[in-house]
Amino acid sequence: MKTTIDAEGVWSPRGRGFSMGVVQPEGRVIHFTGQVAWDQDEQIVGKGDVAEQTRQCFRNIERVLAAVGGRLDDLVAITTYYTDRSQLPLIQQVRGEFLKADNAPTSTSIMVAGLGHEDFLVELAPIAVVPEGRLVMPRSG
Repeated sequence: MKTTIDAEGVWSPRGRGFSMGVVQPEGRVIHFTGQVAWDQDEQIVGKGDVAEQTRQCFRNIERVLAAVGGRLDDLVAITTYYTDRSQLPLIQQVRGEFLKADNAPTSTSIMVAGLGHEDFLVELAPIAVVPEGRLVMPRSG
């Protein structure tokens, strides 16, 4: 399990589902392609609905992690790209549905003019560390 850092004298996450820092645990680092609201057939899930798109992003992240023996608790960092400042509270609310506040990854949120498809409202780019004891190495492809 990772160790989170929330230091005195620095602004606080105040239960918003992220940590100020994470000490990387032992294990294998998993870098992700930015996850968007596509299902397995590349159909957009939640068109026009940032909360549902964020949920689909997390479902995709869960599936990638499961493929190597990982879990959402293994996330150490997540960068969120979004297109509308007013939607950030919804994105943060959904993040709280998937991530435990006491074991949350670090978080960076970046508002952008657009994403890879005109209907994408959010994209998540996480990094995880899966412990060696749970790691299932994928076949080379």
